[in-house]
Amino acid sequence: MKLNLKQIRRVIVTLILVLLAGGTGYWLGGHGLTLPFGGEPKVILERSVPAERQDIDFSLFWQVWDLLERSYIDKEALKPAEMVYGAIKGLAASLGDPYTAFLAPEENKQTKEDLGGSFEGVGIQLGYKNGNLAVVAPLVGMPAERAGVKAGDLILKIEDEDTVGVSLPEAVRLIRGPQGTSIKLTLLHEGQTQPYEALITRETILVPSVTIEFRDGLAHLKLMRFGERTNEEWDEAVDKIINRQPAVTGVVLDLRNNPGGYLSGSVFIASEFLSSGVVVQQEYANGKRETFSVDRRGKLTAIPLVVLVNEGSASASEIVAGALHEHDRAKLVGEPTFGKGTIQEAQDLEGGSGLHITIARWLLPSGESIDEDGIVPDYQLEDNPDTEIDEQFEKAREILR
Repeated sequence: MKLNLKQIRRVIVTLILVLLAGGTGYWLGGHGLTLPFGGEPKVILERSVPAERQDIDFSLFWQVWDLLERSYIDKEALKPAEMVYGAIKGLAASLGDPYTAFLAPEENKQTKEDLGGSFEGVGIQLGYKNGNLAVVAPLVGMPAERAGVKAGDLILKIEDEDTVGVSLPEAVRLIRGPQGTSIKLTLLHEGQTQPYEALITRETILVPSVTIEFRDGLAHLKLMRFGERTNEEWDEAVDKIINRQPAVTGVVLDLRNNPGGYLSGSVFIASEFLSSGVVVQQEYANGKRETFSVDRRGKLTAIPLVVLVNEGSASASEIVAGALHEHDRAKLVGEPTFGKGTIQEAQDLEGGSGLHITIARWLLPSGESIDEDGIVPDYQLEDNPDTEIDEQFEKAREILR
């Protein structure tokens, strides 16, 4: 596929994280035990019921297990470890929350690779739209985008398998694979009725968190994700801005197609631009709220600021945009954001497996939830992919002038 000048420019200055959990916000702290990866679970078929679970009838599970062992035609397919993992996945899936999921060891390992920013795949970040598997954001310049995949596309099939009911970890497992191999996806562009097929060749994806470009006195600060190396890369970029003062007269914080990541990272970034105040609130099932406020002295609290967002901006990036907007620190330019307003706790379990549990909703400083609705920018306009001009950036430049 031939790239126009605009696409070439974006390949150079814009890289976007492909984050397993759909732009998921992760709750950080000393919760969960870190164990080494590798190996299958040690399966001991103990059929006694714990005393605290005597009110649960588990006989049907064992009835099905025994019938499968006795009658299923392909005996080699009866792998106790995988059957146990499958049962646990079904337990998590029964809640009907696509972001609450059990991860087998390889899937859990992939999640950690995502946050580290290196993996092999096609370059898309996955989430859900109205319960359907969807593309939150394609990685600019990577295989999926080159094949025509767009933010908001529904993924109807992976190879020839329907995606109805598929979990995020399972979808990632199916789509990822060794560099040089191919995967066929059946997708549907948002607002259209005719699906299309994309045959995509996998590549090694190496994704930085932050890029910076200086343009006519403005710092174009692009934040692609909130991962393990984000804070360090961010500080390096901010120092470049400080070292150019007073030549830099404004900052364009670009959160387009940023699917999120660690919630603590959103507080860190917002604190760069805010002197004080609430960044985000967490609301738990019992109605209790926890408040996270500015937690450090930022270096860019006085510089004029505009934030760019689009439908690929999710989770932690929505927290930053929402906080800066509600504190009247920045105007928002672009398109309504994704609307990922829940927070997941990531726990490591025995044998390298993991569990992501939705533990809370996050709220804007005002207490408003954006879940499924997203944040509407002050200036709504699309970036026309058929032109060499970045219309949204140009609007930000106009505002800062």
